Amino acid sequence: MEDPRVTVVVMSRDRRDELLGSLPRHAAPVVLVDNGSTDGTAPEVRRRLPHVSVVELAANHGALARDIGVEPARTPFVAFADDDSWWEPGALHEAAELLAAHPRTAVVAARVLVGVPGLEDPMNSVLAGSPLRLAGAPGPRVLGFVACAAMVRRDAFLSVGGFDPLVRFPGEEEPVALRLAAAGWEVFTPTRSSSTITRHRPGPTQPRAPPTSRGPP
Repeated sequence: MEDPRVTVVVMSRDRRDELLGSLPRHAAPVVLVDNGSTDGTAPEVRRRLPHVSVVELAANHGALARDIGVEPARTPFVAFADDDSWWEPGALHEAAELLAAHPRTAVVAARVLVGVPGLEDPMNSVLAGSPLRLAGAPGPRVLGFVACAAMVRRDAFLSVGGFDPLVRFPGEEEPVALRLAAAGWEVFTPTRSSSTITRHRPGPTQPRAPPTSRGPP
């Protein structure tokens, strides 16, 4: 366990094989919310990875599955991941340190690297280019983030209702960020590229980009 203040919540649906490869990479207690899978995900994860807490839903609840995973977490901070993403070694601790050091920060938006070459996700530069700056902040203030690459302050996240039931995905992050901002909370992306890094493998419908490409995979 990398940091006792952190729980990882993973949302998945019909991605059993991906999960069996990615879940062991999380250096924290894991809550898996199975979003109505039909491929035997929940029983197989329970059998192969008994340390993972599995919440099995009868239907696909979209992004609200993450809210359901946050509820049983008993740590002050919760890191989100998908079935094909994970937090790099040291990243959970560094993100937790940032949240601990900045008590009005509700979300740390991580840097995303894609695929084996570790290509920069285009969203990294979008967040880093935010013009919203505050003195003493760990990085630019943002009004959005990538859900599978963010750590939240549990109480703040739940206080604004979590993800919007009307926005299943994509785009579920913006309503949360705006509600947090309206309530006086901050969302930041760290300036130091080493602070919080998650690696996301291309899905089956995403062609792999050439190693020299800076675009999306």
